[in-house]
This record gives sequence, C-alpha cells and structure tokens, in this order.
Amino acid sequence: MIQVEVWGDYACFSRPELRVERMSYDVPTPSAARGIIEAIFFHPGLKWKVDKIHIINEIKFTNIRRNELKSKISADTVRSVMNGNGRALYLAAAQDIAQRAATILQDVHYVIEAHFEMTDRAAPGDNPGKFQDIVKRRMERGQCYHTPYFGCREFPAYFRRWPGGPIPTIPETRDLGLMLYDLDYSDPANIQPMFFHARMENGVIDTADCEVLR
Repeated sequence: MIQVEVWGDYACFSRPELRVERMSYDVPTPSAARGIIEAIFFHPGLKWKVDKIHIINEIKFTNIRRNELKSKISADTVRSVMNGNGRALYLAAAQDIAQRAATILQDVHYVIEAHFEMTDRAAPGDNPGKFQDIVKRRMERGQCYHTPYFGCREFPAYFRRWPGGPIPTIPETRDLGLMLYDLDYSDPANIQPMFFHARMENGVIDTADCEVLR
C-alpha cells in the first residue's frame, strides 16, 4: 500500500454527460487518481487499485475560458489517407479553434491511497517487494514517467510520498451521486464506462469496496 500526496493550482475531472463545455466533478475520479500514480510508476507486471482519496483542501470552483479544437483526426481519416485519397492529414488550429467555458477546481490538495496487484505479464524476477521499493523511491525523488496532471494536461500535479501520520482531511460529509469509476477495455471494439455511487465521509472517499455499475 502507498500514500501519495498530490496538489496543484487547478484541476478538471470532466463530467462525461457535459461534453461541449467542461464541468468538473467535485473530487478526483478513481481513474484520474490511478492515472496520477501510473504517471509516477507504470509497469505491465502490476495493476494499480485506488482504495481511498483524502480531500485536504476545501472544494472550490472557478470559471475560465479556453481555446479548444472543435474536431480531431479520426482513425478512419488516417486509413483513408494511407489508402491514397489525396487528403492532407492535419488540423489547422487557427481555422478549427473555438473558445469554450469550463468550470474547474481551484487550489486542490489530496492524498491518494492505493495498492497494486501482480499481473500475468510480470517477469520471473518481479515480486511485490521489488515494485514497492521502486515506487516509494520514485515518490521520494520526485521521479515520474511523465508529468502527472489533474484531468487535463495543462493542470500539472505536484507530488511526494506522504510522510505518515494522520491526514488532515476537510470535516465534510457529502453524497456526490453517480461518478465515473473507470473504463472497461476488455473488448477494445466496445469500450464501456463504469460508474459508482460516490460518498465523501469526513473528507474521505472509499473506493475499495464500492459497487461498480455498468
């Protein structure tokens, strides 16, 4: 089990039901928390499971406007260009840009509690003790595979290993309703979202034994 402290100026854990203009959940989703840990240490021989998310700072929202692209290059477009249809494979940002509003979180601070499980892709020399030592060492040194971020890449997450002791969470209990838990990639042709009923108890969201809805 590890505890990693993460903080930053802004965060946006986008609600999937609001697709045009972004609206953040009140707290990180389990998949976003897992993504932060995987940015610090990813290995095919293990799979991360988020157990708890501790909310340290008061939940505060702010509104911003951002420039975003209205479209993207799809796989079908790439295939058609490879087949020689003569089209150019690029997006002109100046022509495809749109300004959109976003409701995001401000001054965020969390402690993520997680553990990992070994997978069948682990090498013969891999073992839980080895991985535990590696991830702790990386947290203490500030090493990562890529910069962790809070939902969007322009909102970087600073991190360190939690030094231990009680975690000063906010004294708030709140029913957060249905929240995105993760995406099921078992069938790549039919990726399915999974949800859970999130509840914050005295600043802590327990995701270890939650019921996952598909």
